[in-house]
Amino acid sequence: MVQKYGPHLCILLGGACWGLLGLFNRSLLAGALVPRDVALIRNFGGLLALLAVLLLFDRSALKINWRHLPWFLGTGIVSVLLFTLLYFSCQQQCSLAVAAVLLYTAPTFVVLASALLWREPITRKKLAALAAADLAGIRREAIAAGLEQVVDYIQNLRFDQEDIEYLRSRNLFDPEFLAYLKDFRFTGDIWAIPEGTPIFPQEPVVTVRAPAIQAQLIETFTLLAINHQSLIATKANRIVRAAQGRTVLEFGSRRAQGTDGAITGARAAYIGGCAGTACTISDQLYGVPAGGTMAHAWVQTFETQYEAFKTYCEIYPTNAVLLVDTYNTLKSGVPDAIRAFNEVLKPRGITKCGIRLDSGDIAYLTKEARKMLDEAGWQSCTISASNALDENLITDLLLQGARIDCFGVGERLITARSEPVFGCVYKLAAVEDKDGTIRPKIKISENVAKITTPHYKKLYRFYGNDTGKAIADYMTVHDETVDDSRPLTIFDPDATWKKKEVYDFTARELQVPVFRGGELVYDLPSLPQIRAYCLQQVDTLWEEVKRFDNPHKYYVDLSQKLWNVKHGLLEQNG
Repeated sequence: MVQKYGPHLCILLGGACWGLLGLFNRSLLAGALVPRDVALIRNFGGLLALLAVLLLFDRSALKINWRHLPWFLGTGIVSVLLFTLLYFSCQQQCSLAVAAVLLYTAPTFVVLASALLWREPITRKKLAALAAADLAGIRREAIAAGLEQVVDYIQNLRFDQEDIEYLRSRNLFDPEFLAYLKDFRFTGDIWAIPEGTPIFPQEPVVTVRAPAIQAQLIETFTLLAINHQSLIATKANRIVRAAQGRTVLEFGSRRAQGTDGAITGARAAYIGGCAGTACTISDQLYGVPAGGTMAHAWVQTFETQYEAFKTYCEIYPTNAVLLVDTYNTLKSGVPDAIRAFNEVLKPRGITKCGIRLDSGDIAYLTKEARKMLDEAGWQSCTISASNALDENLITDLLLQGARIDCFGVGERLITARSEPVFGCVYKLAAVEDKDGTIRPKIKISENVAKITTPHYKKLYRFYGNDTGKAIADYMTVHDETVDDSRPLTIFDPDATWKKKEVYDFTARELQVPVFRGGELVYDLPSLPQIRAYCLQQVDTLWEEVKRFDNPHKYYVDLSQKLWNVKHGLLEQNG
């Protein structure tokens, strides 16, 4: 009885006490009570009301039975009537009570969001946009990646009986909602920027048009996949560009943040331009070319370094890359490698071979090793370098004349160590009513960079017909089109006095349809095709835009119509 009716009685009693407090406050004006008595009653009523709130929302104290919902509502209405009296006399205490409710229930919001949306009209369409907000805190280009994993997730998103039983055990969801999940299928539409495309801050990478509950359920994985792989693909592309045409291999599996970070990270690194990976399972799952060299442990296992090198060349004569820094690179490592090449590979007519350095002054050691190899007649022997490399160190090594043919890049690539967070956000951009009316929505923040661009949008990229280079990107409302046969004046959406007339250009819409009515309509390209597309698209950007430090600003402009919508909502809600 106490569990069943206690909370309701507490609410009624608390509301009554606070309501009486309002009368007592009026009496106080007439001198009927002393302030100490009023404070006592005030505290007593507040405690009872807070106790009722705790019992109502804490499942350990109360197992909510949704069949009693009418009784709860009736109790709540009575309490509201009593609290209304309080509003006219004790507004400060009422505000504190509401604040207490919000603070107590806030941590459960994410868990209950889907259930709450299910209570709302489920046919209402929600237009959500996954937008590149900060791009890892930097205002420069990035590489879109991860779409294939999003597609796979949506196609296979189901709730089996085990999932349903787990959710039921939480005592948070009613049977009708769980029945909906049991038969869940994604029925919405999705548009996305293809993997390998350079993207810029504020651009809609993925747009989801679906019933609100469906858009909510796919949010987390979509963000996870796009954010992680775009982060690694972006870092890989910077490193590949720093290598200036030299081979770059992804070597970071052992330092990755979890197994999936290693496996899908290798995939993303390949998209960004890496030639291969040391992660074998990424080759098996995604077709990322896998390879590797010997380890220090191999050398240490043998009595002599020369014996280790000779044995390795005998086992892998067509892929003999010897690690020469286990002991002393120039005194014994390179000489022993040359001896093994001469005795094992040369008699077989094999000239393809290599050495690798993983420590020391890489610039100095590679220059000296190159001299030794050339003098021994092994000009065809390549030199690979590893050891905590990134685009900045690679740039410095090449400026110092390092003789390196291949870079093995590990931890600073697979974790994007310099900026390990990608800033895509998933925000509601518009709501579509049953009659097809689209109502734009905006998220406003004190941090101006976090203010979203509302509405169901299109994204264009303008290319100069004379150079083939990208000029600017241009966002419009969904029902606008760009006529690239005529000059177009674009303007900076923040500094609106900055204008530019674009002419002799080609406008290309960047987003492509991926799902329509829950059905996949996009032909997923192969991984080599994505990689080749990425390298080709990056080449359309001016070198000034791709500069590692202080890059030239690439403009993402808004159409006049979209700008008006955004600023109208800012004035209305700001």
